[in-house]
Amino acid sequence: MAKVEKSIEVNVPVRTVYNQWTQFEEFPRFMEGVEEVRQLDDTRLHWKATIAGKTEEWDAVITDQIPDQRIAWNSTSGAENSGVVTFAPVGPDTTRVTAVIGYEPEGIVEKAGDALGVVDARVKGDLERFKQFIEERGMATGAWRGEVHGGVETGA
Repeated sequence: MAKVEKSIEVNVPVRTVYNQWTQFEEFPRFMEGVEEVRQLDDTRLHWKATIAGKTEEWDAVITDQIPDQRIAWNSTSGAENSGVVTFAPVGPDTTRVTAVIGYEPEGIVEKAGDALGVVDARVKGDLERFKQFIEERGMATGAWRGEVHGGVETGA
């Protein structure tokens, strides 16, 4: 499995940054190629995105979620992918967001794109657009403060 790791510092408090990241249905506003994310319940998401010029859909489960610290997931259908996004306060109004994405390129086009660093550039761009989105707003569009451990929601 290929892996990309990128970080960015966001000039907003960690609670606000984390709260915004929990609003998965807002991802198309700053993630390149993501057409739709539907939150099916507290731990399950359905994604629709354009990857290497074709529309792909898949389901994912949130495996670990700790407010203001981390969100991890694994795909359960479609292209194999997983990842974790961590949130670390750098100061009272600055947060480091680190995304580690694992994925399995499928087919010759995706493998070529991987070799050319397409996913690396996309994750970097997504984080930069997220930074701009939340810094301009200054507040989250919503929040979910529950915890998930081992794919099971343990309370909000």
